[in-house]
Amino acid sequence: MKRLADFLFEVGMLRKTPRTGYQFLGTGSENVAEHSFRTAVIGYVLANMAGADESRTTLLCLFHDLHEARTGDFNYVNKMYNESKRTQALKDATAGTGLSQPILGMWDELESADSLEAQLAQDADQIDLILNLKEELDLGNRYAGKWMESALERLRTPQGQELAQRISTTDQSDWWYLGPDKSWWERKNGKK
Repeated sequence: MKRLADFLFEVGMLRKTPRTGYQFLGTGSENVAEHSFRTAVIGYVLANMAGADESRTTLLCLFHDLHEARTGDFNYVNKMYNESKRTQALKDATAGTGLSQPILGMWDELESADSLEAQLAQDADQIDLILNLKEELDLGNRYAGKWMESALERLRTPQGQELAQRISTTDQSDWWYLGPDKSWWERKNGKK
């Protein structure tokens, strides 16, 4: 139980681990836990679209950056000059927890990207970035568009490509106006 408690405290470090690419973009921010949550939801959506194993895809997404509690987040520029021992970090994090086999198995599946679920999880990771970039683009950061073009090229599956193309043409605030008819907003929260 002690090792499980330690492990869960370590997982909490993802809330305090910033994603580092935004410093190069100039706007935006998020931590690894925020990224992992939406990536898991995106993975579920993509798996549903593809008729793949939704639970497996979601779990692959949920654990895809777990190692970053120990290694930190290496953005694309950092990766050109630094190396992290991601697999070793996961082995050390899960040692003695009884979770090593399933988590390392998911890690191997994700890294090999041989299964449809792993490819969808890889796409979900990119689509979370694309969503953030679209938000930044809509808010006026023109560089986010260049980044988004590169991220769109990294997608592996037809479902990921289709969803990402729709995201790239959808205003990030459109969802806010769904639901009540236009008069709700005109009357200030539906009041007459």
